[in-house]
Amino acid sequence: MGYFRTFQVNARSSTYHPHLLASINKSQTRSRSLSYPSIKLFPVLILGAGYTGARVARILIAQGRAVLTLRSSDINFNDPGATAQLLPRVAENCLVLHSIPSLPGNADARLLDALGNASRIVYLSTTGVYGAGEHVDEHTPIAPRNPREQARAETEAAVSGGPWQSLILRPAAIYGPDRGVHVSMAQGAYTLNGDGSNYISRIHVDDLARLAAAALLSDLTGAYPVADEHPCTSREIADYCSARFHLPPPISASQSEVPVSRRNNRRVDGRAIFRLLGLNLLYPSYKQGLEGSVLELN
Repeated sequence: MGYFRTFQVNARSSTYHPHLLASINKSQTRSRSLSYPSIKLFPVLILGAGYTGARVARILIAQGRAVLTLRSSDINFNDPGATAQLLPRVAENCLVLHSIPSLPGNADARLLDALGNASRIVYLSTTGVYGAGEHVDEHTPIAPRNPREQARAETEAAVSGGPWQSLILRPAAIYGPDRGVHVSMAQGAYTLNGDGSNYISRIHVDDLARLAAAALLSDLTGAYPVADEHPCTSREIADYCSARFHLPPPISASQSEVPVSRRNNRRVDGRAIFRLLGLNLLYPSYKQGLEGSVLELN
C-alpha cells in the first residue's frame, strides 16, 4: 500500500483532498538533506487550518496536491492522547505546515514527537520573538521578553533541531477579510496606544498564505520575518480607515489597556523571504490590502 493510500485511509475523520498530479517540477522537491525521486508528489499536512492555514490548503489543492487539514476540532492538541491520534495521520515524507500557537506544558514537544515521518516542516511563528526590537530584518536576533514569546522561541528551536528539513516564518500582524484594524474599528473595539505613534508592521493573509505554500515546496531553511513594505503608525492606519470606510475615530488608551500585540513599536523588513522564494507581494501596503479585503467581503 503506497503512502498516498495510507494517508487517505487514516485521515477519514479529517478534511482530506486527494488531488494528485502525474508529475512535479524537480525543483519543488529538491532537498539539501533528503533525496527522493522527483516524480513523487508528497502529501501535505496542515496543522491548524484556520485563518491562514485554510488558505494555504486551497492554494495547494489548486496545484493538485494531496492535503490533509487538522484543526483543534479534529484533535485536542493539549490532550496527552493527541500524539496517538496524530501519528497515523502523518504520512511518510509528508510536508507539514505547523501553524498552531504555543500550547501549554509539554504539549508542543508531544506534537513534534508525532511528526517524525515528515520530510519538511514550515513553522508559522511570530515577530513577537524579537521582543523589544524596533527595527527587524532577517539578521535580527530573537530576544523574547515574556513566557509567551519564550514559548514561541522554544518551539522554533525544537522545529529547527528536528530530523526534518525546516523553515521558520515569523509573520507580523496578519490581516485580511474579517480581521484587522478596519474590522475592530467597525466593531468599536479598536483603541490607540497612547497617541498612536507606535509603528506596527502587517502582512495580508493572502500574501502570507502564498508565501507559506511556496515555502513548503522549497528547500530553503533558516528563519525569516514576514511583512509588507509599508510599516506605519497606529494613528496612520486608524485615520485611513476612518476616512476611507466612514468609521468613527478610535479613542486613545494607556498602554496597559491596549492588547499586548499592539503595544510594540516595531518596523519589520520582510523583503528577504519574498526575494528568496521568488514572490512579489499582492498587497505591498495596508492600503491595497484593505481595499482587497473589502472587495472580497463584498
